Amino acid sequence: MSHTPVAIGSHASYRQVVELMAESKVSALPVLAGEGRVVGVVSEADLLPKEALHEGGPPAAVRLDEAFRAAAVLVEDLMSSPAVTVHPDATMAEAARIMARRDVKRLPVVNSEGLLEGVVSRGDLLKVFLRPDEDLLAEIRGEVLGPIAPPALDAAVEQGVVTLKGSLADRSMVQLLADAVRAVEGVVDVRMDLG
Repeated sequence: MSHTPVAIGSHASYRQVVELMAESKVSALPVLAGEGRVVGVVSEADLLPKEALHEGGPPAAVRLDEAFRAAAVLVEDLMSSPAVTVHPDATMAEAARIMARRDVKRLPVVNSEGLLEGVVSRGDLLKVFLRPDEDLLAEIRGEVLGPIAPPALDAAVEQGVVTLKGSLADRSMVQLLADAVRAVEGVVDVRMDLG
């Protein structure tokens, strides 16, 4: 996550949020109120209805909330609220699931008081897949296979794809091993080459 996130106050103007997004090269900002509690997120999608208003007014089919946003001039009237957030101790998989389910591109990271600690983006989550194969292999051998797998079982990693090879006396362990390896951050896929 980004530990120095750019954020904006709920009473900022439309122009201020557009300027801050342009300066910071971001497409969304956490919205803060009070002592820094995250109360929403304002994104380019929240700002775009105003452009439709300038093009001759919103079409009749536009929902009332979009027409309201098009007329808004303060962030508190533009933002999506409540904000979809994640806690600092959440795993990358949890953050990815939240993003996918809620169809958001970034999540404010908030502590137990709701104060902003950072922002995690889709790009941040995808960086895990850049882990070197050697690092993945070391973690799989040391933390997954070491404690539970027989010595006749080993792993190889190429482009993030793990191949478990060797022999396994208990076939009921196959799915357990595959799930444990798949849980290692950065693993793209798991293949089995078992005798």
